[in-house]
Amino acid sequence: MSISFASALGIHQQALGFRAQRAEVLANNMANADTPNYKARDLDFASVLAEQNAKAQGGTFALNRTNAHHISAEGMATAEAELKYRIPMSPSLDQNTVDTQLEQSNYAQNAVDFQASFTLLNSKFKGLISALRGD
Repeated sequence: MSISFASALGIHQQALGFRAQRAEVLANNMANADTPNYKARDLDFASVLAEQNAKAQGGTFALNRTNAHHISAEGMATAEAELKYRIPMSPSLDQNTVDTQLEQSNYAQNAVDFQASFTLLNSKFKGLISALRGD
């Protein structure tokens, strides 16, 4: 009997990758808080989670192949999260849409969520190691 890491770890591996990517985007927003005309961006975790859930449920898509030489794209949905522009609550005079306090709050929440996913993955690995050792 083999252990499938994909089923054992669930979606938490992708969640860690997403959280790391979102941390970069939020840090970039904070770094450009004083840049004129900079537009704040963010990633939507709910849409990425829904996409991953649909793929896990067996939701596939089909493409029309008009030539036999075309490459089949079965199950190759985009794994990259789409960056979206944040709608400002009160845009500044220089058209910068970064709200520093909101960015710091989002960054802190993202860090807590990253730590939670990391802790859960760590406990799953400890459980797998325990099962392999027969403890």
